[in-house]
Amino acid sequence: MKKIKFLMLFALFTVSVSAQDYVDIFKLSLNNATLGNVDNDYETSVNNLNMELYYPKKLSEKAVLLTGFTVENTRLNFSQASERTSLTMTRLNLGMKYQHSEKWSGTYVFLPKIASDFDNIGSNDFQFGGLAVLDYQYNETSKVKFGLYASSENHGSTITPLIGIWHRSKNNKFYINATLPIRMDANYALTKKFSVGTDLLTSIKSYNLSEFNSDFYTQEESIRFAMYAALGLMENSIILRGKVGFDTTDYGVYSSNEKVGAQVLTFPLSTDKRNRLNSEFDSSIYLGFDAIYRFDLTKETK
Repeated sequence: MKKIKFLMLFALFTVSVSAQDYVDIFKLSLNNATLGNVDNDYETSVNNLNMELYYPKKLSEKAVLLTGFTVENTRLNFSQASERTSLTMTRLNLGMKYQHSEKWSGTYVFLPKIASDFDNIGSNDFQFGGLAVLDYQYNETSKVKFGLYASSENHGSTITPLIGIWHRSKNNKFYINATLPIRMDANYALTKKFSVGTDLLTSIKSYNLSEFNSDFYTQEESIRFAMYAALGLMENSIILRGKVGFDTTDYGVYSSNEKVGAQVLTFPLSTDKRNRLNSEFDSSIYLGFDAIYRFDLTKETK
């Protein structure tokens, strides 16, 4: 509940302001935090690596094919008695950006994935999701977004309504690109190469723990909010970021036969009667680094 309150307050702030319409063709993120335990003094180092690769291909004056994949790996201890676990998510991103009219465009993506400790791949490791977002072109420098994300998970189905905005200032110094509550990136250029900014990344997903013959899974609920300094190279097509932020990620372990059913964000539509098998993780400061190759999508759609 503390995470949702934090996210709602931040959403109110970001919706009140508003980035260029771009695709990050490649992004590598490294994050490290030491998460404590709300019940005792135990701490675990959490190392997270996320890599995304996209390839936009113009099909017509109205359609752009979006293909790519995402790989994420997280290493941690679930409890003081457990050995270190490596959680890996590999996801195919296959979709299309389509210009419906002068003002309206849509992005539609199919998101099948494998999420587990990759010890013994089975049917419980496969999950499926999808994303649909409509953009309304308010003027030359601003858009608003509406959409929905849904995914099947080990704990049930997750449904996430989306609202967002992007805005690019006329002098090109400031932008914000937000698709809340999933992600937000705001940036102000101090010089042509150096900028400062803030970003928000959230996720609700699950990993099958196949090491234990698929008898257990972990549900991740993550909010990472950070401030960063960025250096742009090659006309800002390559961006390097150093980050310091606040990590509220929690990893709950449950028996595989216990489900919560459908939930909107983190709110279950029915009573959650699951028995959690480990203690809740506490929030912590985290350090991160991003390396990005960025491509202006308007160059492909003009």
